Amino acid sequence: MKNLVILISGRGSNMQAIVEAAQSEKWPVNIAAVISNRADAAGLEYAAAKGIPTAVVVSKNYPDRAEFDAALQAEIDRYAPNLVVLAGFMRILTAPFVEHYAGRMMNIHPSLLPSFPGLATHQQALSFGVKVHGATVHFVTADLDHGPIVAQAAVPVLAGDTEHSLSERVLQQEHIIYPRAVRWFLEGRLTIVEGRVEVAGEV
Repeated sequence: MKNLVILISGRGSNMQAIVEAAQSEKWPVNIAAVISNRADAAGLEYAAAKGIPTAVVVSKNYPDRAEFDAALQAEIDRYAPNLVVLAGFMRILTAPFVEHYAGRMMNIHPSLLPSFPGLATHQQALSFGVKVHGATVHFVTADLDHGPIVAQAAVPVLAGDTEHSLSERVLQQEHIIYPRAVRWFLEGRLTIVEGRVEVAGEV
């Protein structure tokens, strides 16, 4: 039984997708905690209702990113996680924090990386006129929105798409590929080889 810690900043819809998949598919996992940097994050209420321990490490209570990350790391490590999952966690993490969880921290980004890192990805996709957009699950490195890619899902960009309509279609795919990628990790199926992720068994 492996321990999973999920970090959120808001409603945590990807967190919810992971929790629901873990329960319905009976993963061999203990969702040890859901932690937020915001006390008003709506996802905390969902997690508590599911019986998952929750914690808050309020970022604005710390003078800089390094001190916040140190406090967050101490809280996470109380749960001895095998994997840390960023699910809409809206913080840029320091290099020492990322290095502490190297190879065992995942993020999902709403674009087909390496295209459109950072914010406003859907508006960027529309502005550039790309025909295909999507989402990427990757291991976290010190470079923002980079790191070995675990899984991707693509959606067509349709005529008349708005930022909202495109984001909703991408989010549906996020809720499919993120739980799948997390399960692969928990089953020991992922190996990073020269910066690329190899998935053992059928995909």
